[in-house]
Amino acid sequence: MRKKRAEKRPVEPDPKYQDILVARMINTVLRKGKKSLARKIVYEALDIVGQKTKQNPLDVFRKAVSNVAPLIEVRSRRIGGATYQVPVEVREDRRISLALRWIRVFASQRKDKSMSARLASEIIAAANNEGASVKKREDTHRMAEANKAFAHFKW
Repeated sequence: MRKKRAEKRPVEPDPKYQDILVARMINTVLRKGKKSLARKIVYEALDIVGQKTKQNPLDVFRKAVSNVAPLIEVRSRRIGGATYQVPVEVREDRRISLALRWIRVFASQRKDKSMSARLASEIIAAANNEGASVKKREDTHRMAEANKAFAHFKW
């Protein structure tokens, strides 16, 4: 292997909550380098979550992320001309990245007025173990369970 793997850059905690997870969510929502807009969307969403649930929005957000994060996923592995879906465990940083990405994607598909309102409703749904992002995690787990027979192809 000639080239080294790119090293992970540390994520600075966000200015309002001093939380790394919120900062990662802001970076996930970020589009075309408009970080101030991404911050505004995420902070408004967390404010809405706080108003609707009457709980600490950070706790609700953390619970939502842990409910969406997958433990196991399938990866394609080519062996002797056939492609198998091999179930593998998900690393911690990838689990969080997938969870944040799924929350963002399914929030943007919701029918609400603003992106912050959509994001807030998806976070609340995920914290209650419902919603499209939790369904995605369950589908991922189901796929891994169905392909358990190929687990010996792990690499």
